Amino acid sequence: VQLQAYGGGLVQAGGSPRLSCAASGRSPSTYIMAWFRQAPGKVREFVAALSRGGGSSYYAASAGGRFAISRDNAKNTVYLQMNSLKPEDTALYYCAADRDNPWTTGSVLINQGRYGYWGQGTLVTVSS
Repeated sequence: VQLQAYGGGLVQAGGSPRLSCAASGRSPSTYIMAWFRQAPGKVREFVAALSRGGGSSYYAASAGGRFAISRDNAKNTVYLQMNSLKPEDTALYYCAADRDNPWTTGSVLINQGRYGYWGQGTLVTVSS
């Protein structure tokens, strides 16, 4: 599967942009999808994951109830709705796909090694 993330840009603090990740290739609706981010000078970190059918999700504590992951399998697109953005949310946001592993809960989902497919990232810059 090929992934392309878009929707980033310069946003004021408190803003609510929505990132999109378009998937193409073999049956993208059968993949667990996730968002990660990498802030300047920091390691890449998990943000959120969504099950194949979209009925289950898991968030990092940093998402803090402000972010929501969703998917439209008919459009082969995954979204990350971000609300109440803070300057510390500034990062390159990546979408990722896991084809082979079952849905699970907790810290297992944050393991980047689960995800065999990655998009190129979209930059979100939050100004104060």
